[in-house]
Amino acid sequence: MTDAAAPPAVQAEGIVKRFGATVALDRVGITVAAGDSHALVGRNGAGKSTLVSVLTGLQTPDAGRVTFQGAPAPAPGDTAGWQSKVACVYQKSMVVPQLTVAENLFLNRFAPGRIRWSALRARARDLLAEYGVDVDPTALAGDLTVEQRQFVEIARALSFGARFIILDEPTAQLDAAGIQRLFTKLRELRRQGVAFLFISHHLQEVYDLCDTVTVYRDARHVLTAPVAELGKSELVAAMTGESEQAEAAWHAGRSKDAAAAGAGEEAADAVLRAEQLALDGVFEPVDFAVRPGEVLGLAGATASGNTALGETLVGLRRATGGRTLVRGRTVKPGSVPHALGAGIGYVPEDRHRQGLVPGRSVAENATLSVTDQLGPYGTVLPGRTRQFAQRMIDSLDIKTSGPAQPVSDLSGGNQQKVVIARALAREPSVLVAIRPTAGVDVKSKDALLGVVRGVADRGDAAVIVSDELDDLRVCDRVIALFHGRVIAEFGSGWSDRDLVSAMEGLPAGGDEGVEE
Repeated sequence: MTDAAAPPAVQAEGIVKRFGATVALDRVGITVAAGDSHALVGRNGAGKSTLVSVLTGLQTPDAGRVTFQGAPAPAPGDTAGWQSKVACVYQKSMVVPQLTVAENLFLNRFAPGRIRWSALRARARDLLAEYGVDVDPTALAGDLTVEQRQFVEIARALSFGARFIILDEPTAQLDAAGIQRLFTKLRELRRQGVAFLFISHHLQEVYDLCDTVTVYRDARHVLTAPVAELGKSELVAAMTGESEQAEAAWHAGRSKDAAAAGAGEEAADAVLRAEQLALDGVFEPVDFAVRPGEVLGLAGATASGNTALGETLVGLRRATGGRTLVRGRTVKPGSVPHALGAGIGYVPEDRHRQGLVPGRSVAENATLSVTDQLGPYGTVLPGRTRQFAQRMIDSLDIKTSGPAQPVSDLSGGNQQKVVIARALAREPSVLVAIRPTAGVDVKSKDALLGVVRGVADRGDAAVIVSDELDDLRVCDRVIALFHGRVIAEFGSGWSDRDLVSAMEGLPAGGDEGVEE
């Protein structure tokens, strides 16, 4: 799809960027050919985000040069110039939800004077049609799906003339069908000469979409190679700096109790039990029990109801039928405080919106659930807060300069550890984690899943709600949902093909059962 005679869509050479004593980029480079889909991968802290800020004009490098289609990058502060060269579609959508699609497309481009709204909507409709984006220009952006918002952002970028688009974790909030639609659209645009820099922690997507991959590690360029010539083990080794992938900190199927539960034995001593739990219009009545030492997976795509089921367990949603029990005690429906008091810890899906208070320290975030333990008569003593937080930092190996560091300064993986630290602070009987490794690197995934596995290994229980196969490998059992209905249950030896088929609505073959 690339034109060898055309100058690169972007070329960065010898880029250095320092923040005080920290070297964020150490003489790195990258070249993305016109019409290429080029992956940039690396662990958190490798320098990917800093490179993106340099390539989009948000940061000026201390050394090195950037060119677009052979021409020097626009001057710092030349917003229109940068918009005509490059755009970035971030994991967190940048559309304004209160405005319509048409208004978002032409935001800050309205001509002085009166706006002719009919003409604006017509221009928006033509623009969307030009790039094959099937979205109503009069719809509020806040009412769009994640996938539709991404398409709108891509269309807006192309309308400025940009032929190079950075996609930063674009699939993090998409289901399997949405990912395939996104990839189809990207392939169409590549045939038109648009180049993409694809940043993702999901390495299989690199092999599915990209021609070339560049690896950064510890602020340095490690390698650039054709994807077809680089094995997955070699790619992981380049990212981690290890000659062989380290053994995972967890593995499924350790617990005899868990194995018995998976075989269908009566779970009289269940830590967590759902009895005919239902939410009208979202998921049908479901029964399951999680025994001591067990990690249960609730697998499913976005519309499957698995996330809503997890949120119902922790009291964020009020069930319309059935009940939840923790060690035999019924949990009050729709009550987060009662669920917390009953012994349910919760790791939310979106750490940015639901999991962290970004303006606060690591200590404050880690201890939000235990403020009643930090001082007498309802007071919170700073010294006790720091001591409690330091214990959590040590036990979860959170990479931070100390309890007082702003949580927003941490890498994504360490931010997620702070969220988990808060969930574990009250020593819950069961931990419910929704997509616990979303947006973190390979090494951090292993560490985070090791923490979840550790909850079960100490004799309690855990539930992982996810559509990520790597998340679900830690589980002793996996229940697959499709359109609000349990379609299959798997022991720890499931195959990718069978589980993905179940999540897509196809019953698994073999000996795995299917609930009707």
